[in-house]
Amino acid sequence: MRSFMLALAGSVFLAPTMLSGAAAEPLKVVASFSIIGDLARNVGGDRIDLTTLVGPDGDAHVYEPRPADAAAVARADLVLVNGLHFEGFLARLTEASGKDVPVVELTRGVTPIAMDADGHGHEDEAKADHGDDHAEGGHDHGKEAAAEDDHDEAGHGHHHEGGVDPHAFQSVPNVKIYVRNIADAFCDHDPAGCDGYRRNAASYTAQLEALDAEIRAAVDAIPQDKRTLITSHDAFGYLAATYGLTFLAPEGISTEAEASATDVAALIRQIREDKASAVFVENITNTRLIEQIASETGLKIGGTLYSDALSDPDGPAGTYIGLMRHNIQTIAGAISGS
Repeated sequence: MRSFMLALAGSVFLAPTMLSGAAAEPLKVVASFSIIGDLARNVGGDRIDLTTLVGPDGDAHVYEPRPADAAAVARADLVLVNGLHFEGFLARLTEASGKDVPVVELTRGVTPIAMDADGHGHEDEAKADHGDDHAEGGHDHGKEAAAEDDHDEAGHGHHHEGGVDPHAFQSVPNVKIYVRNIADAFCDHDPAGCDGYRRNAASYTAQLEALDAEIRAAVDAIPQDKRTLITSHDAFGYLAATYGLTFLAPEGISTEAEASATDVAALIRQIREDKASAVFVENITNTRLIEQIASETGLKIGGTLYSDALSDPDGPAGTYIGLMRHNIQTIAGAISGS
């Protein structure tokens, strides 16, 4: 009996030590849309419990939050968003959650592209190639994120009244900043896992650097006079500015506002003058308008580009790296006629 009692006492004293060595609870992370969700998973790995609001092939421009989304935000330790007025639904969602959850804007440190009055980006004003030199680190900006979406009075925001193009993730150097900001945010909220987050971020950044070199090589092989391309909406300004392409689009930065007949006619004239090489549909937009433009200009539709969302995991753009690789291969293939 005495031996039994001593063994029991020993187990009681050992219990706190055993518990202290147990795995920590996963960091509960909400990502606003699929591209950010993929980046978060690459940095966080199995140490995070990830919920992505706008899923594969989803259009964050017109997304309407669900009650389940508000519940996910209420449970979260932090929310990762693009920023730059991309998530027009964010202010309504955080208010509906009833919780002051930290919101991290991943474009902190990115040099944005300015827009004109029609909602089109000015590529020549971008410094996306050098944005990686200005990272400020990931910090919580919940109030700022909510404030930048206060213009969404009618419940259908995303007109980008901030005057900048939010699609910064279309430049790989910018996404290196996103990754660093994610790692900083995860370290802030889970210091015990910081070493792992830093290792994951460094490994993924190396993959991004290889991808960046791959895209540059593919564009270098395209003749200068073949680099004007047509897409549905103006989502590829950072891709153009970083890699030396030109994109024309009938719609502006957001898919919410349809192009007018005058806009389409003007674009068709510009296509003929600039001798565009190819026209592409997007995974998040209706193909009707692009089909009309292709018909009137004689251009062949060169394929589907992924702009604001990944494909399903088993599709051609199931990851961010897959998305960028698919897009540049589709562009190069359409121009070469392969």
